[in-house]
Amino acid sequence: MNYYAIFGILSGVFSFASYPPYIVAILKGQAKPERASWLIWSVLTTMGFFSQLAVGATYSLWLPGIQGLGVIVVFMLSLRYGFGGLQKRDIVTLGAAGFTLLLWYFTSNATLAVALIVLIDAMGAWLTVVKAYEHPSSETLVTWALSGTGGFCALLAVGTLNAAQLSYPFYIFIANFAVVFAILLGRRKVRPRS
Repeated sequence: MNYYAIFGILSGVFSFASYPPYIVAILKGQAKPERASWLIWSVLTTMGFFSQLAVGATYSLWLPGIQGLGVIVVFMLSLRYGFGGLQKRDIVTLGAAGFTLLLWYFTSNATLAVALIVLIDAMGAWLTVVKAYEHPSSETLVTWALSGTGGFCALLAVGTLNAAQLSYPFYIFIANFAVVFAILLGRRKVRPRS
């Protein structure tokens, strides 16, 4: 087994491992997923998988494949146990994501499609970053750290300096650790100073 395959499998393992703690926390009422984010991500992880496949990704496909399954489960749980969905920022973000999704639909360029998917996904991430900062106890730190580590491993699994193939795993790495930092900053804000 080569280096790229090992990191591809590790990206899938970290991605898979990120969901059980989050799902358990949701069911216990400790985590409250941002509904609009998880709706956007449910659509996009599926599209991300097929776009990465179209630009020639191989071992790094473990990340979007496993994420797609986990994201859909969390979105379904968010309908009952989640947060938001009808706030102004949710509606504006969903509208912008929908418009960008239309642009994606009409492009026949796989590289542009990946860039648009990353842009739409970032819109969902923005909502969760803001919520994680405002309500840090509503997120599970380990989930986002594991998922971000999966993105880093997928980045190492690409095996070529191809911007289209590198962009999605790099984004996953950055977006997930942005949520980690938002949680940490939010906790610091809430913690009383001694």
